[in-house]
This record gives sequence, C-alpha cells and structure tokens, in this order.
Amino acid sequence: MKDNYRHQGKRQLLVKTVEKKGIKDQKVLDAISRIPRHWFMDSSFEDHAYQDKAFPIAADQTISQPYTVAFQTELLELKKGEQVLEIGTGSGYQTAVLCELGAKVYTIERQRELYKKTKAFLNKIGYRPKYLSFGDGYKGLPEYAPFDKIIVTAGAPEVPKDLLGQLKVGGRMVIPVGIDVQIMTLFIRTSPKHFDKREFGNFRFVPLLENKN
Repeated sequence: MKDNYRHQGKRQLLVKTVEKKGIKDQKVLDAISRIPRHWFMDSSFEDHAYQDKAFPIAADQTISQPYTVAFQTELLELKKGEQVLEIGTGSGYQTAVLCELGAKVYTIERQRELYKKTKAFLNKIGYRPKYLSFGDGYKGLPEYAPFDKIIVTAGAPEVPKDLLGQLKVGGRMVIPVGIDVQIMTLFIRTSPKHFDKREFGNFRFVPLLENKN
C-alpha cells in the first residue's frame, strides 16, 4: 500500500481546508495529516480521497467527510489514554483518528461484512482498537462501561438512553440527532442523573439502525 509524496501533499491541502472551516485543535489536524485516507477507499476512487466530502463505501455506508470527522473529534476534547466508545466503525477512518490521538478505542459495527473487512484492514495497517465488535450500537458495550467519551457516527432519530448511561460523570458524548437532517449534539454528564446538552448545527449522516445482530 503506497503513501507517496503526492498523497502527502494532498493531505496537507485537506488539512488546510478543514482548518479554514474552523477546526482549531492542532492534535486533530495532525492526526488527519498523518492518516492515508486513500487507504480506506477503493483504489479506483483514490482521486476522491482528499476532497472534503463523504464518499460511499460497502454496505450502503459512507466514509465521513473529513471536516465532520474533525468536528466530532474536536468536540470530544480527547485526552491520551481515555476510554472511547465509537458507534459505527464503518471504514475505520474515524477509528484510526481516535487511535492516532492515543485513545483506547472500543468500536461497534452493525454490518457484518463491513465489520469483518474493517477489522482485518485496521489490523493490517497497524491501527488496533482495544475492542472491535459486531452488534447493535444502540446498546453500546455495557460490559466495558463507563466510557470517558462516546462518539456516534450515524444519524440517530433519538438519543439512546443506554449510551448516556455508559458515559462517565464528566464524560462527553457527541451524537448527530435527527431523521433526514441531524443536529450535531454534545452531552456532558455533570452528575449521575444530569446532562448538559449543547447543539452545533446541521449535518447529514447515514441512519443508525438497531437489532442487526
């Protein structure tokens, strides 16, 4: 798998594009600059890899727009060594960003073929989440909870209560909420029973589906 000067140059231009759109966290920008996004797409679509847009992958899913990946990641305010639950492994690109930032990543994918493909691929390129599972993202991973941070990479028509329950006090969950268009929403758990909710504008995601396992 190649990652030549042309790829690296395109990546730097992508980072500048994302930065101009308002991403300020240098650690997030550095992670995007290091990860060969073209590896996560079919080689015949390599020219699309460093455009700031989402792109279809297997199982009717998409690899998220780089700006969206950066935006969600920045909202997490991730610290090295934190335990992060990712709902929607997809291509593994967001997973790789979290790994680059030093997170202990637990990730769930609901599409079996995509799960198998991405699990093998991440291992091949050296990104190893702590746990990658096939299952229902609405249920989270209660056996590994509580989590410092939770990130949902698909549009949820409502906020899964199980996920809120798996967040540590002081933890942050970033989730796009809505049906046709989603509102990027941040929940900060301020006590065992209370959450601070903040909203950050409209985005579009593939739907978060349940009961797939």
